Amino acid sequence: MNKKKWAAALLISVFAAGLALTGCGGNDAGESGPSGKVTVSGSSALLPLAKDAAQKFKAKNDQVSITLNAGGSGTGLKQVSEGSVDIGNSDVFAKEKLPEAKAAELVDHKVAVTVMAPVVSKEIGTNVKSLTKAQLQDIFTGKVTNWKDVGGPDEAVVLITRPSTSGTRALFTKYALDGKEELSNKSMETDDSGTLVQTVSQTKGAIGYVALSYLMNNNTVTPLAIDGVEPTLENVYNGKYPVWGYEHMYTKGEATGAVKAFIDFIMSKDYSADIEKQGYGVASKMKVTRE
Repeated sequence: MNKKKWAAALLISVFAAGLALTGCGGNDAGESGPSGKVTVSGSSALLPLAKDAAQKFKAKNDQVSITLNAGGSGTGLKQVSEGSVDIGNSDVFAKEKLPEAKAAELVDHKVAVTVMAPVVSKEIGTNVKSLTKAQLQDIFTGKVTNWKDVGGPDEAVVLITRPSTSGTRALFTKYALDGKEELSNKSMETDDSGTLVQTVSQTKGAIGYVALSYLMNNNTVTPLAIDGVEPTLENVYNGKYPVWGYEHMYTKGEATGAVKAFIDFIMSKDYSADIEKQGYGVASKMKVTRE
């Protein structure tokens, strides 16, 4: 083979090899969109948003399967730290639930803001519309055990509480109870927010707390104002209502592939209106921040 023919053959071989490498790469987020499995667990407060986002994301990306579980923020953080799920949903910062070294391995994606509201049964809500922070703390620490002491009927207070692993509990303890230890009612304890709302609605004298997202289009319980300030997105954005926190999606290391695509979708400008429709806040609208 002469030199010209040999050079031409070599050029063709190199070009063909380049095409082969391009065609067989492991990219799961190429021109055809992301593909693969995404597993998520953790916060029950974030679950409604995660479900809605997953449905809308998969409508555009049918090569991705997403598995969602609740279980509480502590569970989600533990599982993502261990590598058994791709995303750990949490109502609190990872450092509040995990050892420092484990928390440092995780990457925080603040996808929304959650508002926590104290809620009472309808019969209590007829008379009690607002509690001071001090009254709220006295109720949840067991100092006040009858509603008549805070302007309600002569009826026993029934606490519907959450387990110690709950991020919702941690957030409420920090910002509503100012760190005071909540009295647990083990016989009526749940970290399923839907179950909590139902239990409060069906129990005379009941009080609990839940994310605002669980109160959208639900009038079976009465949310209470704190010091006269109602738990609304507007009052959270302007810094008047104190009981709120970020909703976090944690990954172990930087998110990639379908996991990154899903988180980016939730945090996109296009999805922000859907966040508010479900009772969550858009983090970029906050006039105050928390670390």
